[in-house]
Amino acid sequence: MSQPYYLQGNAFNVRMNSIVGWLARHGVSLLGSAEMSVRGRKSGQMQRIPVNCHTYEGTQYLVSARGHSQWVRNMRVAGRGELRVGRKIRTFTAVEIADDEQKTLIVRAYLERWGWEVNQYFRGITAQSTDAELLAACPDHPVFRITVEG
Repeated sequence: MSQPYYLQGNAFNVRMNSIVGWLARHGVSLLGSAEMSVRGRKSGQMQRIPVNCHTYEGTQYLVSARGHSQWVRNMRVAGRGELRVGRKIRTFTAVEIADDEQKTLIVRAYLERWGWEVNQYFRGITAQSTDAELLAACPDHPVFRITVEG
């Protein structure tokens, strides 16, 4: 059995994520970015990563452009997390979208909005790809529907 797709960030990506996360913690959101915290499945400690929350048809989603990353694995166990921009912290619950056909609609809209930043992680898939191409790529890119509490 092959390993699930995951594209690890290079040194530049890691540094940029650190900067975007720092900015979000200090109240600066770049085009809607936020710092997400999710409890580590092994350590029990909160793990932080900058994310682009994506709204599709009035519902918010988190899409893992890099594939089956650590935050995805943690979210599958925790089922909840926090989004932070400055002092504003929003707690949310998360449900993974299992239906790849539903995911294609969300991923296409996500790529229309964020493609300039994330196309490189989708191995040739763009917002202009066919439905069949998007459907084939969906298992590599987990999507979570999030519901902000309170």
